[in-house]
Formats: sequence, structure tokens, C-alpha cells
Amino acid sequence: MHAPTLRLELVPLGRSLDVPTGTPLQDVLFPLGIEFPCGGRGRCRGCRIRVLEGHLPVTPEDERALTPAERAAGWRLACRASAQGDLRLELAQWETPVLADETPFEFPPQPGLGAAIDVGTTTLVVQLVDLMTGSVRGVATALNPQARHGADLMSRVEFALQPAGAPTLRDLVRSEIGRLLSSLIAESSTGETVRRVVLTGNTVMHHLFAGLSVEPLSQHPFETPHDGLQEFATADLDWPVPGDPPVFFLPCLGGFVGSDILAGIAATRLHETDQLTGLVDLGTNGEIVVGNRNGLLCASTAAGPAFEGARIAHGMRAASGAIAGVTATGGTLEFRVLGNGRPRGLCGSGLVDAVAVGLDLGTIQPSGRLGQGREWMLADPVSLTQADIRQLQLAKAAVTAGLRILLERSNASPTDLACLHLAGAFGNYISRSSARRIGLIPLPPERVRPAGNTSLLGAKLALFAPRSALDYSDLRQRIRHVSLHLDPRFHEIYVQEMTFPGQA
Repeated sequence: MHAPTLRLELVPLGRSLDVPTGTPLQDVLFPLGIEFPCGGRGRCRGCRIRVLEGHLPVTPEDERALTPAERAAGWRLACRASAQGDLRLELAQWETPVLADETPFEFPPQPGLGAAIDVGTTTLVVQLVDLMTGSVRGVATALNPQARHGADLMSRVEFALQPAGAPTLRDLVRSEIGRLLSSLIAESSTGETVRRVVLTGNTVMHHLFAGLSVEPLSQHPFETPHDGLQEFATADLDWPVPGDPPVFFLPCLGGFVGSDILAGIAATRLHETDQLTGLVDLGTNGEIVVGNRNGLLCASTAAGPAFEGARIAHGMRAASGAIAGVTATGGTLEFRVLGNGRPRGLCGSGLVDAVAVGLDLGTIQPSGRLGQGREWMLADPVSLTQADIRQLQLAKAAVTAGLRILLERSNASPTDLACLHLAGAFGNYISRSSARRIGLIPLPPERVRPAGNTSLLGAKLALFAPRSALDYSDLRQRIRHVSLHLDPRFHEIYVQEMTFPGQA
């Protein structure tokens, strides 16, 4: 017998679903873009939902994570709840801002098609490229299905070390990428042959996709012997791609600095410049590169998820209702809300703006302490808490300390950087002046350049490279990976960078 069904109404998505009684809400909400930052373990508040109609029992995890007032108002953790009756639920749209790439580039024309794929921790982006013209035939995106087992890299690593964890994560990401690629090929309907598929991603994504052990990445010194070029046949991946083209996952650079950064170096041509130049990709991990044609240094630092709106009391991703920008005119706060609706939460760029404005107004002290109380109401119901500011301090200190270490090892200072490229979605949308105000980017805004999705652009460049060049051996020999946790100065600088600059 089939289990009886019930109706779920999801606000503000405007979606109504019929699901079997007893269905875990995580299984229903994840495909709609709702994230579970701790992997559904009930350890965080990132998947909160509010019961508007119906009943969801309070779980022990709810009691630990939510205040009595929040529980009384109907808030629950979606990851610990199962639907037993009809429900009307309020939820934030934790959609991920997808940053594709349309940057023009030089290439040797070739017949056929190629596929460039950015395997992000949060999102997957697939582009089908005309190899004769370099134009993008189609783009497909999706949430990385591994995220149901944790939003950050170390949660994925932790899950992968459990019995059957690694095969589960491998199969999830391979299956979803195969689905996206197949749909793009079907939509092109030209009958042209796909000649090559190139993937880029961080080291954990590289290993999980390739079926390599992530155990070396779970403990010091966080180095792995398996970071080279990985090659597959589409048939081995169960991807029904005509012609069975080769699939390449580009090599990593060391530790948690993956092929997405290698691709970023190729895309921004850092290795070809005479002037000292930098590249920073801000996310849960902050990857940093500094150098020029004479050599490059790279490092990764655990920035935490604050830049992506996670672990923030009213944090959310850049979606409808997110405060993405904050300014002050005559002491009055003004907000840029995505979708032009009422504020529902605070995304990463809005968090940085809010703290920058708070510093200018004196509401936030350079130490990070709020001037009055432990909460600053921005726009009802969205507030900034003392704990939120602390999360941003931890994130910015990790990134700036990493950048300072690489500059010191280059016998340089921030003033010596001719240009700093900011890669990824957060780097594309953040206010450069606000980033400088909080001490995150210690350069004048005119020397900071949003670089877009350099990982995807680098993957497209690799579609045209000779097979013998795909291990990037010459370039990798010119890049030295720096393990920040082994640098005796890192902790000292990290503590120094916890504070914000004084009045500008």
C-alpha cells in the first residue's frame, strides 16, 4: 500500500507539493534550493522554517538551537522535521547566485563542441561551447547535491570518511553533472560531436568526483599525493554523451588550493604579468595567489561561511528578500533588497556593507563591539548581532592574514600590488569600498578588479589546449603552495587582523 499523502504549501515560493506522510522535509526542500549547512545534523540554524499553518513537533535539536520565543513563533529546524500532516511553511529562498562567464578570449578554432564545468562546493555550472567560434551554446546550473551532507568542505570530508560516504558523494555529483550536460547536448540538437569535457573545482571536489581518498585532507598537514590531472571516459561516468569524449578534471595546486585557482591564474594571466598581482577567491575557504611572471605563491585559509550568509542570525544567500547593500545618508540607513520586496535576511555583501556603515556611524567599534546591546536592528525583522560581527571578523582576519603572509614572503606589502582580482560570485558583488573599510581588502578600490567566474573561464581555455598541456606542469612548477598553518607568523597576524580599521 502507498503511504497517504499530505499537502505542503511553501511561502514565499508559491509552491504546493503533495508528498507521502512522514517525508523528511530535508528531502523535499533541498531540491528547491534550501541548504543544510551542517549536513542535516541539527548543529546550526541555517535551515530554519516557520510553521504558519499545521503542526510540527519541537525536537531536541530545536530546543538546543532555537530560543523559546522562536519556538513559540513557529520556528523549527527543517533538517530534523518530518511532515505528518498538511503544512504551510515560511522559508527563505536560499537560492545560489550563479556566476557564469561570457568573457571573450583568444583561441584556435576547432570543429565540434566542448563542455566547461565549474564544480563548486555549492553550485554546478556547465557551459556548452562552440569550439569553432568560442561562443557559449548553452548554460545549465544546479545546486551541488552533495550539499545535503554539509555546506562547507570539512563537513563533506567528515561525511566522506563515514562508511559509504565517499561513494555517495561521488555518485551524487557525477549524476547531476551528467544530467546537466545531457540536457544541454539535447537542447543544442545540432548533431555536432562533443570533443572534450573539462572540469575545475577545489581539491575536495576534485577528489570526491574522481573517487580519490579525502583522508589526507582531514588532518595536518592537509596535503594529498593525488592532486594531479584526472582523466575519464564519459562511458565510465555513465554519461550518455555521443562520441564518448574524454573528460579531464584539471590538477590542483596543493592543500585546499584546487584546479579552480589554477584555472583562475590562467584566466587572469597572473603568470604573464611583470607587476606584482593578486587573485583572491572568497568563500568558505579563501584561496589567495600573489606573484607575477617570475613566480607565484598560493595559499588557502578557512574563512568560514560568513561571506555566504551562513552562521549569521538573519543570514541568507543572495536571493529575493536579501539585504545586499546598506548605505547611510544623514545617519538614516538605506537598503538595497534583492527583488525589491520586504527584507527577509542578510547576504554576504549586505553583511560587509552593514558593518562598514556601522563603523562609520560609530555603532560598531573597531574592536567589533556593538556600542549598545548585542543587536542592531537594520530593517525589521533583520538585525545584526554581536555574534554576526564576530563571524565576519573571523572570516576577514583569515583572508587578510593569508594575504599578508604571501606578500611578506614576496618581500612586498599591499601597496606593491598593482591589481587584485576578486573571483567568484561574492567577489563580483561586494562593494570594494566597504571591503576596504572593514580591512578585508587593503587596497584602493581602483586597484581591485571583479574577475567573474575565473574557474569557468579557465576551464574553457583548457578546451582548446593540447592534450599534453592539460597537466599544466610548466605553470605548476612556477607556483609554490604555502601552508599557512605551518607559518609561525600566521596566528600572530590573524589576531592582529581581528580588529577593524579606525575611523576612515
